[in-house]
Amino acid sequence: MQRRTFLKQSGLASGALFVPSFLKACDANPTLALGAKKLVIVQLSGGNDGLNTLVQHTNDIYLKNRPVIAQKKAQLLSVTDELGLHESMQAFKKLYDKGYVGILNSVGYPNPSRSHFRSTDIWHTASGASDYLQTGWVGRYLESVSKSPLGAIEVSDTLSLLMKGGSVNGIATKDAGLFYKTTRDAYFSNVLKANTDAHLSEHNLGYLYKTAIDAKSSASYIYEKTKVYESKATYPNNAFGKQLKTISEFINSGLETQIFYATLGGFDTHANQINSQKRLLKVYADGIAAFMADLENTGALKDTVVMTFSEFGRRLKQNTANGTDHGAANMVFLMGDKLKHPGIYNKAPDLLDLDANGDIKYQLDFRDIYASLLKEWLKTDPATILNGSFQTLGLV
Repeated sequence: MQRRTFLKQSGLASGALFVPSFLKACDANPTLALGAKKLVIVQLSGGNDGLNTLVQHTNDIYLKNRPVIAQKKAQLLSVTDELGLHESMQAFKKLYDKGYVGILNSVGYPNPSRSHFRSTDIWHTASGASDYLQTGWVGRYLESVSKSPLGAIEVSDTLSLLMKGGSVNGIATKDAGLFYKTTRDAYFSNVLKANTDAHLSEHNLGYLYKTAIDAKSSASYIYEKTKVYESKATYPNNAFGKQLKTISEFINSGLETQIFYATLGGFDTHANQINSQKRLLKVYADGIAAFMADLENTGALKDTVVMTFSEFGRRLKQNTANGTDHGAANMVFLMGDKLKHPGIYNKAPDLLDLDANGDIKYQLDFRDIYASLLKEWLKTDPATILNGSFQTLGLV
């Protein structure tokens, strides 16, 4: 079979199938060596401005450096005498008041990158700033613990580096039914009926055949497990709300997957930040609140922790376009009903002690948070997965 013919017939050249969405499964009937605990990872992509999310409204340094975009006390949702959440996060504040939210301030790593792509890679691979890894920390978890791609699902059309291992990748799909239907397409089936052995020695075609075969079996498993459950909860009618509803349905259907990943983009607010961040934080807060309420109603919240991060924060000083430029350390949110340290985990950023670029210095290494989640929640040794020893923080 010609390479062009294969791509055409299998649908991989069209928008129907995305090769990164496929996975390299270990077998057709996966048995996962997993516990009941679930970890949901949410990335606020683009670099959310943490200083305008949890606001030091009494800090003169903050107010002086942001004469236009500073959030004033009267606008904020009070957390302490000195701190308040952005006004659009009312639904999130209710979770905070219930003790379901932990806020870790000034999270980062040494020698931070201010590139979206590079910093995202660092967070996804749990690498140092000068290390370039080809596997994500979740991908390495799949190889070490679950031994199956079904251990992690990204609710997307494409698979992030976070989910890629050396021999096992996670799954990327936004719709279990569509995923299943696509792998039952006539062209797809015709390709799989072909004499594949003749092509397995060809690097590109061999990979495509193997991933297509494995995708078909995994799509069947996900579809059969999830088709009998539909969430009755009301979610915001936007892409982020749909991602979270899908994750809820995966969890509540009894899917053995342990780690889920979703993203909300648009946080690269170089200009006119006030309105765009206000809109995005409301999308985030309302979506997360609906998701947490859904899991609480079904009883699944007791076994679920949600972590939210952004690849970096923003600079203290606003720019001339009434926005903020790429910064360094930022906050991380943890959510669940089993948090050992709900509320503010550590001090707010020291705005008098910035790095040479005028950015927040990190107090907590993000890999310490990963280590904590791996050891304390997922009950596995983090050293191999994180390629080093990091301290745990007693978070969950």
